[in-house]
Amino acid sequence: MNDVEAFLKHQFLVAMPSLDDENFTHTVSLLCEHSDSGAIGLVINRPMDLLLVDMMEQMGLEHDRIDAEASVFWGGPVQPERGFVIHREPGGWESSMPLEDGLYVTTSRDVLRAIGKGDGPDEYVVVLGYAGWGAGQLESEILHNAWLNAPVDQQILFRTPPPQRWAAATKLLGVDVTQLSGEAGHA
Repeated sequence: MNDVEAFLKHQFLVAMPSLDDENFTHTVSLLCEHSDSGAIGLVINRPMDLLLVDMMEQMGLEHDRIDAEASVFWGGPVQPERGFVIHREPGGWESSMPLEDGLYVTTSRDVLRAIGKGDGPDEYVVVLGYAGWGAGQLESEILHNAWLNAPVDQQILFRTPPPQRWAAATKLLGVDVTQLSGEAGHA
């Protein structure tokens, strides 16, 4: 793994205004893995029409302690049936991957069960699916100005309203690209 790949792991991947792919236009992804064999990210600013309470109901999980308005997010086009929970606090869940700065990604059902009972992490984002890049693909897209990377900002991840996350993430780059493109806070 080279220095660029190590640097991109655990970063925000911010779609440039010129990115002309309907899947990723104006997205912000949490880049969870990046190695010689490819990259995996979770889109954090595309709420689905699916509410978390409805998903929990479908799964047969208690959901009394969940905000009735909380959405499930579209994490990317790969394996849209696969769920991920981005959260703080380790919690001892069955299948958690530590990121940096106290962030974790958990794929096991036990974290959802705990969230539904009010015993889970206080701050979390639930996503279905992920974004994947093959070997060298992400690097090529970056060279073609499709993406920029920025440090993860947990304020954006957990507290910024989803329609404002892309604009907020662009400001982490030191330039507000929404001003350059003449665009407002797209989702």
